[in-house]
Amino acid sequence: MRKLLAGAALLGAALAAALIAGPGNAAAAALSHARRAGVTDSSSHAVVLVGIPGLRWSDVSAAATPALWRLAEEGSVGTLVVHTIESRTCPADGWLTVNSGARAAVPHGDSGPCPQPRVVTAQPAAPGSARADGTPVAADVPSMPFLVRYNRQFHYSPDWGLLRSAAGNGQCATAIGTGAALALAGPTGHVASYLPSAAAASRVSLARCPLTVVSLGAVPAPSGSGAAAARAAAVRADDQALGRIISDLPAGAIVAVFSPGDDASPHLRLIAVEGPGYAAGLLDSASTRQPGLSQLTDITPTVLRWRGQPAAPDAVGSPLQRANRGSLPAEIRALIGQDTAAQVYRATWGWFFAVFVAAELVVFGVIAVAFRGGQDERRRRRRSAARVAGVVAGSVPAGTFLASLVPWWSLPHPAAVLYSLAAGWAIVIAVVALAGPWRRDPMGPPGVVAAITLATIGLDVMTGSRLELSTPFGLSVLLGGRFYGEDNNTIGIYGAAGVLCAAWLGAAVLRSGESRPGQRRWPGASGRGGTRRRAVIVVSAVALFAVIASGWPGFGAKVGGTIAMVPGFVLLIMAVAGGRLSPRRVVLAALSGIGLFAVFALVNYFVPVTGHSDIGFFAGQALHGGAGGTLQRKISTNIASLTTTPYNLLIPLIVAGLGLLLLRPGRFRAGALTRAWQAVPLLRVSLVTIWVMGVLGWFAEDSGVGVPGATLPFILPLAIAIVAAAATGGDKAPAGQPGAEAAAASPRVAQ
Repeated sequence: MRKLLAGAALLGAALAAALIAGPGNAAAAALSHARRAGVTDSSSHAVVLVGIPGLRWSDVSAAATPALWRLAEEGSVGTLVVHTIESRTCPADGWLTVNSGARAAVPHGDSGPCPQPRVVTAQPAAPGSARADGTPVAADVPSMPFLVRYNRQFHYSPDWGLLRSAAGNGQCATAIGTGAALALAGPTGHVASYLPSAAAASRVSLARCPLTVVSLGAVPAPSGSGAAAARAAAVRADDQALGRIISDLPAGAIVAVFSPGDDASPHLRLIAVEGPGYAAGLLDSASTRQPGLSQLTDITPTVLRWRGQPAAPDAVGSPLQRANRGSLPAEIRALIGQDTAAQVYRATWGWFFAVFVAAELVVFGVIAVAFRGGQDERRRRRRSAARVAGVVAGSVPAGTFLASLVPWWSLPHPAAVLYSLAAGWAIVIAVVALAGPWRRDPMGPPGVVAAITLATIGLDVMTGSRLELSTPFGLSVLLGGRFYGEDNNTIGIYGAAGVLCAAWLGAAVLRSGESRPGQRRWPGASGRGGTRRRAVIVVSAVALFAVIASGWPGFGAKVGGTIAMVPGFVLLIMAVAGGRLSPRRVVLAALSGIGLFAVFALVNYFVPVTGHSDIGFFAGQALHGGAGGTLQRKISTNIASLTTTPYNLLIPLIVAGLGLLLLRPGRFRAGALTRAWQAVPLLRVSLVTIWVMGVLGWFAEDSGVGVPGATLPFILPLAIAIVAAAATGGDKAPAGQPGAEAAAASPRVAQ
């Protein structure tokens, strides 16, 4: 027990050191971020928002859109994630989201025309009305009460009229166009100041209120006969209208041009801001932590800051910030590249996983058929081929991330380049794993693959998650779920890699501690206790790296991943320390993830300089009694994950079957697995731990069965490789086969 407490104390001390060091670094980053912004919270500027649905940076050029190009040259530019609830965001969805500062939508499907809510003016066209002299009049959006009720089912808790409040107490806000009316309507649908179109606007009407929202014509989709010409004409007309608006702006005003919705398909959209503090820059946001990338939900808190109004305590988005940039043409090419990468992910993600899983099944099936038979030579070849195939398959996830070391999105045929690079990296990783001195250990090559995977993902998360963006196992930018840390497809792989890496290293330390003639022990080590103590230190170090990179708010800020990983690592540390799993210890291990998540969340909430994250946001909701909607939404999404694809219903059956196999391998005639457990220390406890982590991730993450579903193609081939190598003793029998000390570690915790 003292060994276990010592390991826990070491883990706690290192965690405390990280907590102390982290805020200081994050505080410096936050201060630098604030200095880049150029606009303080106490400032108050006239603001004009101009929305052009469907517009992308690929539509913009100095010749085709001179007004927008001049604004981009003088201001700051970026790409905007407009995803709200449906996979395709209609302009009305975007305007409602800007209205409330939270994701919202109108009823529609993913195809077909987008609905257009009707605006009815409350005054007739008479002298003094909008149509006569450009003076705004009151209006109503009759569908607004229905839309308020409709959005309750999504549990995003929209604050209707939040954008309108940015004008300030006693100040007016003018809506120009139907979409703008949606953006400025109150819960009842009333709009106090309205003009039907930008053609009716004048210098007087633009200066009448401190906040003006303008909706210009939607840009049609670039598909079908004559669509390209129609799109170019629409963009040209919107640019001319924008030029008139810019020429009539009041002095010192901030103008933001953005696309509040999609055309026929999801894309990253355009955003540009010009005004005090935004000269020739690149836009980003703390909600994405990615250069040049922001979300639709960032616009409302940004306008509140521009107007000098306090942000809502439960605001979802973060104010837009400005960073330095290079030349505008180069920056626009980079922004278009972001959308190209996102389109590659959207078009190939499903096919990639289908091909990847099918290829694994085919390869292992061919190996079983080609080398079937009971002869020793056939068994040896079958096991050797299975080992190689398992290591190569397990190397694919890390290969997909390392592929982004090359900017494949800027090259011709980006999808082909991405997957070619991924295959190349997977082969390199597999060769390193199979050729090194560790190849004689059955767990060696899979352990190396796990170590490379853990280091690749962990270091990427700690440095901004650049490698994960729009890669098949990584982050989907278009869905707007996460832009840093691990995606739900990644967290299971990351946790499994951490456990397998820690188990391999821990077993190596246990094996090295066996008494041999002339062996030199570590200082302070004495017999079996010293060996276990060293193993606990090694496993704890791996666990600390994995958990801090994933869960710390300044890095990954992963909620469900922290809840799932920490219990798994605690169980593994118990095994290495030689402890037995009593019911009390199992319960404490299960609760340890929730406890550490609570620590991270409270630190992030009460010490905000650690960086904006979902963890701190959820802590604020919980402390103020507003977390119910978030939990309901996550539970609904978790349950819905069972029917996302026809194959998802099979995942619970597979997970349950694997659990029974690990519990009672004899009933499944899995003699090779049982012999591998006896020959390879910590193999059984590591597989059980990974299974537990997959189940916890299933219930802790909103993608539900997607967590174990993405983990299986990674961990099963590596497990097959270990079992195959153990059956033949690896390439050669490892020097110093596991003695009683090493072999005892796994059975004790399995009882």
